[in-house]
Amino acid sequence: MTLIRWEPLREMDTLQREMNRLFDSLTPANGEGVGTTFVPLAEMKETPEAIHLQLEVPGMESQDLDVQVTAQAVAISGERKTQTNTEQKGVTRTEFRYGKFRRVIPLPARVENTQVQAEYKNGILNLTLPKAEDEKNKVVKVNLG
Repeated sequence: MTLIRWEPLREMDTLQREMNRLFDSLTPANGEGVGTTFVPLAEMKETPEAIHLQLEVPGMESQDLDVQVTAQAVAISGERKTQTNTEQKGVTRTEFRYGKFRRVIPLPARVENTQVQAEYKNGILNLTLPKAEDEKNKVVKVNLG
């Protein structure tokens, strides 16, 4: 009987590479791809007073977006309808991109969902989500043993 040395770290590394490859194929870097659903890219910054969330939703009008905020999450949905026309040497090429999307982003702290400020400009949706008062004054006791 031949003994084969088991290397769990190597197996975990292989599994992680396979999972990364799978997720990379499902969500391209620019948020679009052939045969995939449009998912707006997001960036979140947290300050002591608020959470700032930016989403890329190019080619959409503000009335095509639906933003819903709870104390723990932000849900953005909409329908994208884009048409591109290019003309070269008397030939017109038209491309359509359309489809519905929905993205739910969990928040790292509770927010006052009635005080949210939103701005949509040049395909970027900016949300300012003020933190709830109990989150601003939150103190955590640390046990030293």
